[in-house]
Amino acid sequence: MSVNVTVWNEYLHEVQFPEVAEVYPQGIHGCIAGFLKEAGMNVRTATLKEPEHGLTQEVLDNTDVLVWWGHMAHHQVEDEIVDRVYRRILEGMGLIVLHSGHASKIFSKVCGTDTWKLKWREDGEKEILWVIDPSHPVVDGLDEKIIIPHEEMYGERFDIPQPDELVFISWFEGGEVFRSGCCYHRGKGKIFYFRPGHEVFPIYHQPEIQKVITNAVKWAAPIRFPNTTFGNPPPVVEVKAQLEHSIQGLHQPK
Repeated sequence: MSVNVTVWNEYLHEVQFPEVAEVYPQGIHGCIAGFLKEAGMNVRTATLKEPEHGLTQEVLDNTDVLVWWGHMAHHQVEDEIVDRVYRRILEGMGLIVLHSGHASKIFSKVCGTDTWKLKWREDGEKEILWVIDPSHPVVDGLDEKIIIPHEEMYGERFDIPQPDELVFISWFEGGEVFRSGCCYHRGKGKIFYFRPGHEVFPIYHQPEIQKVITNAVKWAAPIRFPNTTFGNPPPVVEVKAQLEHSIQGLHQPK
């Protein structure tokens, strides 16, 4: 069954800066949507300036995985939309957060930390992405490293919770290292943060980067969970012991 993907992008850099439009004439969202479609996925795009940022309840209800790229307008994303996305993640929608999306409201909400806190430098340094979990589905079909000739540096410390799985660590020409491929589980949803993707460099045209994102979308797609009971169920097996005194309604809200 094909995965339904929504690629979200601010779509501001490409409009305001000709040098970015030259790299991504269809927008960053258009580039990512293009190679995901080639991988056989059903893909739609959404951008900041659309009504409800293009993320209506109907769109999210029909999205298996949401891919998120943002940079200069995190503060313009309405809190109501962030909460809507968060609820869908808990219900099972996957989330792929790219590059400067680390500072987005939704990633901060997922992590519960100040995810904007890190070191950065725009020097166009060489980056080596090292695979540190070769068994993870996100790196299926890749070699042990990905070399990016020119990229914006991100450096530790990165204010995120300990990842459930850490897939990539980056080394930069200036000496810094960074946790660049981080997996989390929230409710029924899976989240993957992937660091590469500065807008002035053709990162998303690089085949290995496209492979990672494609793999990540497949990994983050919803899976069928067993039926789960919450609340106050009867015992699964017979219980011999009994409370001498039981207060009815003790756990009911007052």
